[in-house]
Amino acid sequence: MKNKTIWIAIAVLAMVGAAAAIFHGKQETHTAHAGRRGIDGADRPVPVVAATARSGDIDVVINALGTVTARNTVTIKPRVDGQLVRIAFREGQLVKAGEVLAEIDPRLFQAQLDQANGQLVRDQALLANARLDLERYRGLLAKDSIAAQQVDAQGALARQYEGQVLTDRALVDNARLQLGFTRVTAPVPGRLGLRLVDAGNMVHASDTGGLVVITQTQPIAVVFAIPADNLPAVIGKLQAKETLAVEAWDREGKTRLATGKLLTADNQIDTTTGTVKLKAEFPNADNALFPNQFVNARLRVETRHGLTLVPIAAIQRGTQGTFFYVVKEGKSVSLRPVVLGPVSGDMVAVEKGLSPGEQVVIDGADKLRQGAKVEVSAPGAREAGQKTTPRKGGRPNHRKAGPESKDGA
Repeated sequence: MKNKTIWIAIAVLAMVGAAAAIFHGKQETHTAHAGRRGIDGADRPVPVVAATARSGDIDVVINALGTVTARNTVTIKPRVDGQLVRIAFREGQLVKAGEVLAEIDPRLFQAQLDQANGQLVRDQALLANARLDLERYRGLLAKDSIAAQQVDAQGALARQYEGQVLTDRALVDNARLQLGFTRVTAPVPGRLGLRLVDAGNMVHASDTGGLVVITQTQPIAVVFAIPADNLPAVIGKLQAKETLAVEAWDREGKTRLATGKLLTADNQIDTTTGTVKLKAEFPNADNALFPNQFVNARLRVETRHGLTLVPIAAIQRGTQGTFFYVVKEGKSVSLRPVVLGPVSGDMVAVEKGLSPGEQVVIDGADKLRQGAKVEVSAPGAREAGQKTTPRKGGRPNHRKAGPESKDGA
């Protein structure tokens, strides 16, 4: 029994020793691998893309969301009552000022004009006769053949007919004007909308809808709002009678639709938004702008010369403010606080902290820290490298996408 207990104790000790040896071996292996990874990765450079700062000019641009507004919007309404006998336009047609759009039955108004002309002719004849009688009475009065009272009465009658003739002429002019209103014309040039009334309907001057709406689109305006802080610079340019260029871009900001000039600024600031409205005018010869269309307006206030320019992708922000990662001798980077200026497109001006000729990281900065070693490539090189991937043997793989080759490579 005693011997059995001794052998059991020896077996347990052996098992504990073996387990300890196995655990210690694994620990050494893990430590060796970790140390090797630390040695291999500690000095491994981070691949980045860098761009060189250059000296150049940049436009100071104010961006805003604008609405295209027709220069004139007119609802064409009849000015006389009658039956609409003819529609002389096509929906969406471009018309000139004075062009006939529709016609109202003119017969009633022609009859009124003829009646007014007849009244005028009758009263002109009465006036002529009264003037002849007045001349005769004056001759008789000179011979003391009639009383002076009769001469005065004849003179008053002649003047009465003169007033009637003037009234008749006004009635003729009014009747002629009403007859002219039966031809509905375009008061301004522009584009017609959809027809609101069909031929054959009775129309009235009191109708609210009208016949059609015409919008003047050449030239056309864009109304947009800018922050009130930018207003002094804009007002100064307007008062100096300088022409400020305004560009209209599509909603995505990728396509420029038109180029125009700033017309004026509103006379008050919107206190709810802290902005002020501006109006720009565009020739719109190609009809690229359409009324009530939303566009991105870009107002160029001035052009600054001799600034340090870098791609906007180089901008980094942190607790220390705005900074760049500047490449030092092509091997490492340093964190450089900077003061930025205006932005134009994909370029930004640097007012303080960077000089032309220095390199800044524009891609791969998320893996960097102060003093990190880097492997620099020029812009576009990384994309080119992705298109040409190396094989295991080290030679580039230029195989295009498609069916596999015979050897399966």
